Amino acid sequence: MPNPKNIGNAGSFFKNPVINKKDFTKLKLKYTDLVFFEIDKNTYKIPAGWLIEKSGFKGKRFGDVGVHNKQALVLVNYGNGSGADLIKLAKQIQSKIKRDFNILLETEVNII
Repeated sequence: MPNPKNIGNAGSFFKNPVINKKDFTKLKLKYTDLVFFEIDKNTYKIPAGWLIEKSGFKGKRFGDVGVHNKQALVLVNYGNGSGADLIKLAKQIQSKIKRDFNILLETEVNII
């Protein structure tokens, strides 16, 4: 995780989603490099960072906010980004993950 003294960040921004076996099987056929953790025979956890990286966000900058270049799960503020900018980016990521993988990413951070 990047040091907040060096670059502003909220740590791990999204939860790792849990999907059922049917959805997992579809993803595994399409993505042979799928990273996952079997919870039980019918439930699988997919790393949110893997999904974000596969969707092309890792290391991307959008104005003064972006996705960390080494840890795709971490959203960063390059100095002058607002909370609204960060939320907009998070929503873009969620939307793309939903389109690409049919998975809804939930935030791990508390948004107030």
